[in-house]
Amino acid sequence: MKKENLKTAVETSKANKKALDNPMRKIKIEKIVLSCGAVGPDLERARKLLELLSGKKPQIIKAGPKRRIPAFDVKPGLELGTRVTLRGKDAVEIIKRLLGAVDNKLSEKQISQNSFSFGIREYIEIPGVEYHREIGIRGLNVTVAFYRFGTRVKRKKIKAAKIPRKQIITTEEIIRYMEENFKTRIK
Repeated sequence: MKKENLKTAVETSKANKKALDNPMRKIKIEKIVLSCGAVGPDLERARKLLELLSGKKPQIIKAGPKRRIPAFDVKPGLELGTRVTLRGKDAVEIIKRLLGAVDNKLSEKQISQNSFSFGIREYIEIPGVEYHREIGIRGLNVTVAFYRFGTRVKRKKIKAAKIPRKQIITTEEIIRYMEENFKTRIK
């Protein structure tokens, strides 16, 4: 009985090691989305802030409903905020800076499947960024999305297919990735 348990334990550890070595199982950062919600004159300040941080031109987010919602003061086409999407090397560089604003700590509640998000209360907390009078004191939201090779099968237009559950990146895998690559502490 003991030999069988030992054999199965060795086999499962070999299988886990093999799975980690598989290049198709590796996790990569797909994109980072920086966003600020604002209306009216604050919208211009939020746009300037995202342009300052990313060096890219922010996109204006408009309200989605086709009808007015008077209880929330939402009208069709109302500009509600701005966002910038960063990919590749730009994304990795900015995530290092932005994690410095939260002392390189994340909560497990901020991590979900395939992504994690956190907020920065004031942009002056980011290392290397100084106060700008025309922007004022503003905060922003940061969302980091991960992907694994093979997920394109789900997104493509022609011959799209479902992907298996093992393609989804779990919270444990994201925690391990952040601890190894960015030395992030999870509380």
